[in-house]
Amino acid sequence: MKSIKKLLSLAVAMSLTFSLVACGGGSKTSGNNGSGSEASETSGGTLKVQFDVEVASMDPQIATDGTSFEVIAAVTEGLYSVDADGNPILAMAESAEKSEDGLTYTFKLKDAKWSNGTAVTANDFVFAWRRLADPKTASEYAFMASIAGFKNADAVLAGEKGVEELGVKAEDDKTLVVELSHPVTFFESLMTFPSFYPVNEEFFKQAGDNFGTSADTILANGPFKIASYEPAATTIELVKNDQYWDASSVKLDGIQFQVIKEAQQTMLSYQNGDLDVATLAGEQVEQFKTDPEFNNVAAGYLWYISPNQKVKGLENENLRKAIALSFDKEAIVNNILKDGSIVADFAVPKLLATGPDGKDFREGVQPYLSTDKEKAKEYFEKAKKELGQETFTYKMVVEDTESAQNVAQFIQAQVQENLPGFTIELEVMPKKNRVERMQAGDYEIGLTRWGPDYADPMTYLDMWTTDSPNNYGLWSNAEYDKIIESAKNGELSLDPEARWTALKDAEKMVMDEAVIFPVYQKGNAVMIKSNVSGIEYHSVGVTRIFKNVTKK
Repeated sequence: MKSIKKLLSLAVAMSLTFSLVACGGGSKTSGNNGSGSEASETSGGTLKVQFDVEVASMDPQIATDGTSFEVIAAVTEGLYSVDADGNPILAMAESAEKSEDGLTYTFKLKDAKWSNGTAVTANDFVFAWRRLADPKTASEYAFMASIAGFKNADAVLAGEKGVEELGVKAEDDKTLVVELSHPVTFFESLMTFPSFYPVNEEFFKQAGDNFGTSADTILANGPFKIASYEPAATTIELVKNDQYWDASSVKLDGIQFQVIKEAQQTMLSYQNGDLDVATLAGEQVEQFKTDPEFNNVAAGYLWYISPNQKVKGLENENLRKAIALSFDKEAIVNNILKDGSIVADFAVPKLLATGPDGKDFREGVQPYLSTDKEKAKEYFEKAKKELGQETFTYKMVVEDTESAQNVAQFIQAQVQENLPGFTIELEVMPKKNRVERMQAGDYEIGLTRWGPDYADPMTYLDMWTTDSPNNYGLWSNAEYDKIIESAKNGELSLDPEARWTALKDAEKMVMDEAVIFPVYQKGNAVMIKSNVSGIEYHSVGVTRIFKNVTKK
């Protein structure tokens, strides 16, 4: 566990105003004017929150993006939740017992109900986890069953064993037993992640293909329930869930999420009182940073460019390095974003995870692919000779948020200026479409992001294995795959010190070959109304939790 003093010093160095504790993943709880005190009187009310992208899915086993996870976590609860400091705490589980060898967990469930009045049972977890791992589900997060160390997970994922052989069973309605193939030090933290949330089997089957697509096909066991939702909706309505086991602690009457992508419109809505929580971008940060309602919070998201190595020319390492070194990252974070984001010269972000030595993963590790325009030109000349061509044109897919477009336009201008003969054309589209294109390999270069699902470097490094669905660029390296597999399930998984060293070696391989071009680690500049407190911001997993919010 990190000391608060040490984390605060790191935070100052990063020009971010936040406090992080516990395994490198932490939070900031909103409390305007620095009070941090609880509201003495609450009138309930509805919290109005802005999103800059749509919710892609309300299915816990299908969702892959942070926006979807926030809403799912507001209406659904797993075995564990997290406290304000990011530490896992019992939620649906009344108690948890771990065997001495770390291979068996026995959970006793609370007397909790779904929003339709039916009991939450151990089978709800068994059904959801089997569904996650089932190849027929085709979940992009199926790999999380292997990360969790569930017994037989890899064989189930490969279709070599049936889902009933996954290491999870319901001994009775209130007793869930989980068997692991090897000890997983961050298992409790992992269980807070939405992929491991329960699903009521009977309700799921009744909903059929429509599951998770409307208020009538979404069942809640969390603090809130869905009142209004449809796919790609620009407004989502939640109301307090009176069936929730801890409903007496929930002060809000509900939450309204509004999708507003344009920064100026966002602030107009905030100033008009139509929003309680809004994210700032660019020049707005300078304009409002002295406002008492301004908050600067850390985020674990890594924004990076992914080159598709199946596209002619991008298989060339020198060309990839030329692109990666050719744009000014300092200018991006200081002149364009201005929101507390920091330059990323790495594949594993800062303040993500602490190793066996008690140090952050980034401590003592050299930066990679730092901006160097002269070196970029040298790599470009080598690439031109090796590829036998003088000019290159590639399309870069970019989501349609204002900040993403601003960053992409700057990168476009920098690359074209510093690598004469290189042209980037931008393709702007909604995030959902951008992700679909990249997942299908139907792109050339893409500006994308990844947020940490759990407090371990594997949440990033696992992405670049040969068969990972998140390996958009289709890079493949047998030695890299071997390291990652051993760190997950082999000898390295049993030796924390050796595993930590090997993961640093793995990151170096990704960076040395310019598999991705890191751009920045996200910070968030957020406006929160002075009558609102208790929003928990986390840099790992679900990034915002609203259960304990009060609105005076």
